[in-house]
Amino acid sequence: METKVHSIHFKATSELEDFIQQKLKKLEVFYPKIIDAEVFLRLEKTDNPRENKEVVIRLNIPGTTLLAKEIDNSFEAAADSSVEALRRQLRKYKTKQENNN
Repeated sequence: METKVHSIHFKATSELEDFIQQKLKKLEVFYPKIIDAEVFLRLEKTDNPRENKEVVIRLNIPGTTLLAKEIDNSFEAAADSSVEALRRQLRKYKTKQENNN
């Protein structure tokens, strides 16, 4: 799976990018037909300056696109939550596809 990481208004470290790619790779266990993933990292202006790291992940699979958006106090925590949300969406999508066949 090809993964593109876009950091908006800052430069993401290679460790952060590697962390996100490792997390996304694990999704292939649940659904091996993933085409690619696009990750957007940005700092949000919120009332709570501790929880201002936003991660948006767009996952392209045959027939549809899945999207997860999370805000947390670190990019790692937000990415972890986003990947977990995508895992649930993939399982639901896969079940739906199996029931239609």
